[in-house]
Amino acid sequence: MAQAVPVSSVVSRPKPQLSFWEIWNMSFGFLGIQFGFALQNANVSRIFETLGANVDDIPILWVAAPLTGLIIQPIIGYFSDRTWTRLGRRRPYFLVGAILASLALFVMPNSPTLWFAAGMLWIMDASINISMEPFRAFVGDNLPSAQRTSGFAMQSFFIGTGAIIASSLPYIMTNWFGVPNQAAEGIIPNSVKWSFYLGGAVFLAAVVWTVLRSNEYSPEELRAYADHEEVESVTSSIATPSEAYQRRGQGQILRGVIVSGLGLLLSWWLLTQDLNKELYVFSVGMVLIGILIMISGLLQKSGSYLNGFVTIMNDFESMPATMKQLAVVQFFSWFALFAMWIYMTPAVTSHLYGTTDTTSKLYNDGADWVGLCMGIYNGVAAVVAFGIPVVARYTSRRVTHLICLSAGGLALLSIYFMTDPNLLMLSMVGIGIAWASILSVPYAMLAGSLPAGKMGYYMGVFNFFIVIPQIVAAALLGFMVKFFFGGESVHALVLGGASMILAGLLCLRVHDRDDTPKGGF
Repeated sequence: MAQAVPVSSVVSRPKPQLSFWEIWNMSFGFLGIQFGFALQNANVSRIFETLGANVDDIPILWVAAPLTGLIIQPIIGYFSDRTWTRLGRRRPYFLVGAILASLALFVMPNSPTLWFAAGMLWIMDASINISMEPFRAFVGDNLPSAQRTSGFAMQSFFIGTGAIIASSLPYIMTNWFGVPNQAAEGIIPNSVKWSFYLGGAVFLAAVVWTVLRSNEYSPEELRAYADHEEVESVTSSIATPSEAYQRRGQGQILRGVIVSGLGLLLSWWLLTQDLNKELYVFSVGMVLIGILIMISGLLQKSGSYLNGFVTIMNDFESMPATMKQLAVVQFFSWFALFAMWIYMTPAVTSHLYGTTDTTSKLYNDGADWVGLCMGIYNGVAAVVAFGIPVVARYTSRRVTHLICLSAGGLALLSIYFMTDPNLLMLSMVGIGIAWASILSVPYAMLAGSLPAGKMGYYMGVFNFFIVIPQIVAAALLGFMVKFFFGGESVHALVLGGASMILAGLLCLRVHDRDDTPKGGF
């Protein structure tokens, strides 16, 4: 049952530090969550192609996944901030999401048609997001500021470990256990099916471990801690006078009309140009966003402002400056990652294996090799995650992120120049370094700038800047591959590499409130 957590005026002791094994247990569920994401990232394009998708149609089929995260994460964050049950604050969301995601993992590889698979991707991604979002806030809730980086590093370790195993599962199934990696046209190979079945079981088991082996502070306990109260007492929006809501509502109505109007004009122009359907994601998205802004404004103008929807919209406008700066870095980082996840399989099979025939042994060998390589970069990330604090201690978190993202960008660019698939392993090292940093450094920089009482919500909103570049990639990359890159998907990886290097450079302008001359982490 969700309930508002009242703010106390009592400032007391800091949160106690947790042991290594307590941090291990509270992060262990990420192992299962990453099984779900890794199987999705490494195999969904393969499933879509097997069921008949053209290579330039794959991005639009993926768009459901980021759209789901865009909607689900802030809502889950908002309600988990206000939840307390016998099971805890965040853990009920872990558990429900894990059950739904595990069921989706069992169904996905048995999809009979392309559009059924696209729908299952939507359901699966929504379920994974329900589980994942509260885990980020879990670190902020349970750990003092001095240990939060350790918490995010531990999550990165489990993300890397889970991904290296899960991404390699089809390869392992075929080469270790003799499960066929070929099937009739339009049928998903058994190696992929059994990988998804195992992934669903591990997902549920790992999250259940965290639910049973970790604890949460009650609302009363949280109010007793100085770091929780210090921020929440000055950020409560309940004290904002009615007149301020009226003024903000008026501004939102105007902004909403402008955004929706621009979206309608863009839709009309796209219609007259008869361009790719993916581009309508932008125009229709603008119309919907404008409508949501207008609804929030109208509610505030009418005096109905003490509700979750208005709070979510207003808090989005009032996000901390550090979060806005990190948003730009996240955009270009995740645009690059999404380009890789969409196009790594078709790029490698066509550019390095010389085939686009999804029924051929050569194609499926190449797809299996991609899965194995995806596992390698995640394995590198699991190791590098614990070295990042050392580099940051002697430089800064911003410089550390620049170094790591540059390594990943150069690795993506290198694939264009390869002729031997075995060299792909070297590229995975650079990508793994970038991945380790993406999973930890932005969150470490962000956590110190967030109101403690809105940790879940803002961690969910931060997902916008992961999702929006994915939507942009899904809308643009197929169009660009078809009309600008001559159908050669490897050029999408080149674009991704340049985007990741740009993200590293932009990180230098982020204000890291907790940074010191020696970096600190």
